[in-house]
Order: sequence, then C-alpha cells, then structure tokens
Amino acid sequence: MFSEFKAFIARGNVLDLAVGVIIGAAFGKIVSSLTDDVLMPAIGAVVGDTDFSNKYVVLSGTVAEGTPLAAAREAGANVLAWGSFITAVINFLILAFVIFLIVRQANKVLPKPEEAPDGPSEVDLLTEIRDALKK
Repeated sequence: MFSEFKAFIARGNVLDLAVGVIIGAAFGKIVSSLTDDVLMPAIGAVVGDTDFSNKYVVLSGTVAEGTPLAAAREAGANVLAWGSFITAVINFLILAFVIFLIVRQANKVLPKPEEAPDGPSEVDLLTEIRDALKK
C-alpha cells in the first residue's frame, strides 16, 4: 500500500497540481492585499469613505451606527455585508484578469502542439477493405 501511495505521489501531474495550489494560494494573498490595501482605500476615497470592509446593512437586531462589522456580528445582528462582498468581487476580477494575462502570454510563448498527420480517409480505407475482400 505504501508503494502504491509513493507511486501516486511521484506522478508528475500530482506534483504539478500541488505546486499550482501552493502558488495559487500565495498569489491569492497578493491579490487580496492589493485589493484591501491599495484599491479599496482609493475607491473609498473617491466614494467618500476610506473603509469599505465595514459597510453593511442591518437586517435584524439592533446595532449602533458606525459599529464595525465584526462587532455587529458578535452582537448577534443579522447583517448584509455588502462592502465585504464588493471587496471579494474585486479580488476575483483582478485574479481572473491576471490569470487571463498569464495564460494568454503562455499561449504565445509555448510551442503549439503538432497536429496529427492526415491519414487515409474513411472512403480510402473502405475501398482498401473492399479490394482486399475481392482478392
């Protein structure tokens, strides 16, 4: 059983997947930092507020105005955290755009796979089979 596990782990695609997941997680943190620390404060400055992450609407419960989102949740209020959602959407769009750019560049740089040589058509094969049967 250990040898099967070792063979499974040693396969190239499993290692490639593991490296991809680790790099993806690190890249996700970079994008989150870019969004949380650079873009959202700039957007908040244009909109008129510098902290988007604490924007929410209280659906049920009582919370004093200006209470941070974490404190409102701890108080048991049911909140619609639209600021956090917008931040997550912006994170996703940035990540998707960067991945698109990377894949686009990779497609330009990497050689295209060779096309299989054209073989005989079905008609040619059927003609050969017919001729062989006639003989």
